[in-house]
Amino acid sequence: MTDLTPIPMPRRPRVLALANQKGGVGKTTTAINLGTALAAIGEKVLIVDLDPQGNASTGLGVDRRSRKSSTYDVLCGDVGLGQAMQETAVPGLFLAPSTLDLLGVELEIAASKDRAHRLKNAIDELVYDQRCAGLTYVLIDCPPSLSLITINAMTASDAVLVPLQCEFFALEGLSQVLTMYDPRNNLSGQVMADVREFLGDKVYETVIPRNVRVSEAPSYGKPALLYDLRCSGSQAYLKLASEVIRRERALRAAA
Repeated sequence: MTDLTPIPMPRRPRVLALANQKGGVGKTTTAINLGTALAAIGEKVLIVDLDPQGNASTGLGVDRRSRKSSTYDVLCGDVGLGQAMQETAVPGLFLAPSTLDLLGVELEIAASKDRAHRLKNAIDELVYDQRCAGLTYVLIDCPPSLSLITINAMTASDAVLVPLQCEFFALEGLSQVLTMYDPRNNLSGQVMADVREFLGDKVYETVIPRNVRVSEAPSYGKPALLYDLRCSGSQAYLKLASEVIRRERALRAAA
């Protein structure tokens, strides 16, 4: 007798892009530490470094000489995302690193009909790659510009997290994650209040404080949670990871 029970399709990981046209707002720091925090509570996470500067790769301790395959190769179609994926020092956290070659990728793919869907196609193929089995989250660290690279990230994503620095000029952007909050600064409190008033529950409850230990961690090639788990910044990112999972579960339940 033939068993006609349908074989369940592998589940596509939840894809979140961290994007903001303004630089220095905490995109890379949030990608690294949110990814680490998610991995620490049992998720299997891939960080895709789409910034040619490669700060997410450096911040996770991946030396430039060891980046044999990169997101440039993925967007050019030379390798799959699973082939570019590397282990990090954090169990359950993986990285698709960036190199300076990414600066030229727009010229390479500009004439292609699928130029805005290169990353989406690569992520869709992850479900068939055994190296990526059990992957639950993909976090995309975007460059500080609305380029074809960023468009690829947004096309591939289920949602976009927009880190917002708690300063006046940051109000020109939109936000879901408030960063660099300083309770001693009245302006930080005013920015936070204004953002919550206009965007409501789209803004995460968790606020990431200014923290010296979080700023120091990348120079040691470590996420803040490995560098100093007890610091206020690390604890805030653990809280953010819990809030991300809680919101994701609520979205799935409502679907």
